[in-house]
Amino acid sequence: MRLDDERDSDNIEDMRGQSSGIGGGLGGGLGGLLGGLGGGRMGIGGLIVVGILALILGINPLTLLGGGGGGGVPSQQIGQPQEPAAAPAERSNMDRFVSRVLATTEDSWAAQFKSELGQAYVAPKLVLFTGGVQSGCGAAQSAMGPFYCPADSKVYLDQSFFDELARRFGAPGDFAAAYVIAHEVGHHVQNLLGISEQAQRAQGRTSRTEANAISVRVELQADCLAGVWAKANADLLEPGDVDEAMRAATAIGDDTLQRAAQGTVVPESFTHGSSAQRTRWFKRGMDGGTIAACDTFRADRL
Repeated sequence: MRLDDERDSDNIEDMRGQSSGIGGGLGGGLGGLLGGLGGGRMGIGGLIVVGILALILGINPLTLLGGGGGGGVPSQQIGQPQEPAAAPAERSNMDRFVSRVLATTEDSWAAQFKSELGQAYVAPKLVLFTGGVQSGCGAAQSAMGPFYCPADSKVYLDQSFFDELARRFGAPGDFAAAYVIAHEVGHHVQNLLGISEQAQRAQGRTSRTEANAISVRVELQADCLAGVWAKANADLLEPGDVDEAMRAATAIGDDTLQRAAQGTVVPESFTHGSSAQRTRWFKRGMDGGTIAACDTFRADRL
């Protein structure tokens, strides 16, 4: 992706080097992950974490997916003072990349909201962190992957996720990383349009299986919105970029992760969509280029 001539975003918050005040190891982050939309967090990395944990621990990933509980901060950690922030380090190439990708989402969605909806677009903040972070949706850890918190309208990202995506899941490339950012910003678009709140209310009135199905439609719509962003920035793409995004979407499909973890696939437990669905909706966003093209909730076939 050609970003050398693109501007940097003013909406980056660097919280690296700060203490998150998160205790209790992986359990706190996993609780937030399993809360799904009900816990407020939405992200591309959630199911990846479940797959990784299952592979590492040698357990059935459906045991993790079947767990419940919100992602609140452990009571003894609430109000715990943070350590002073470390002096900001010199920006890395990845810092610049993330900042410029975020800027392209700001420009693209500002134009899209104006032309398609007649509304002003309010950009999210993107928080860089390492290890753990305190978000408006509660405590989170890097193992959860990137996520969007609708409570504070912020995307949270530990850049080490990109290394994990390339090394463990065979989806390297700058555009694969850009797709991840665009997907999380897609959740912000959903939040601005009231879709997130509607989906969360619907999940609270239904069974776990039906709530999972709603989550799939939410995630696939975010994939589609990432495709809309990609189409709006087609002039910045290089040969092979779209293939990188497709590989990333394939690598983190629910069926691919479940098959790798346990050798079988249980569709009713899907929360993000199959590999085929994720690539299909990203491509639909690229082909359609509009928010209207991404109505997963009225689609008969995902």
